[in-house]
Amino acid sequence: QVDVVESGGGLVQAGGSLRLSCAASGSIFSIISMRWYRQTPGNQRELVAAIRSGGDTNYADSVKGRFTISRDNAKNTVYLQMNSLKPEDTAHYYCYVEASHDGKYVFQYWGQGTQVTVSS
Repeated sequence: QVDVVESGGGLVQAGGSLRLSCAASGSIFSIISMRWYRQTPGNQRELVAAIRSGGDTNYADSVKGRFTISRDNAKNTVYLQMNSLKPEDTAHYYCYVEASHDGKYVFQYWGQGTQVTVSS
C-alpha cells in the first residue's frame, strides 16, 4: 500500500505563483512515474504534467512555459511549480503515482487532491 499526500494549494491572484507538493510513502520498491492531474466540476480529470523515473517530463499545452514539474527521488516527492497563474487554472489538483512494490508489478495510486483557486 502507498499513501499519497498533496499539499500547497490555496487562493492566489492571477499572475501569482503556487508550489504544490506530493509525497508518496509506504511499501515502495520503485516509482515509475509521478503526475499531476486537475479537475473542475462537471469535467474530466486532465493531465497537467508528468515526470518519469529517468527525469523525462511532459506538460499539457495549456501550462507549458508556466508550470514546472520536478522530483526528489530520495524523498519520493514530486513538485509542481505554477507561475503566471490564470483563473482558468482553478481546479482540484490530484497527484498520481505509478509504483512497484517488488519490481515486478506496477500499481497506481491517487491522492485526495488539493484545491487551487486563482482570482481575477
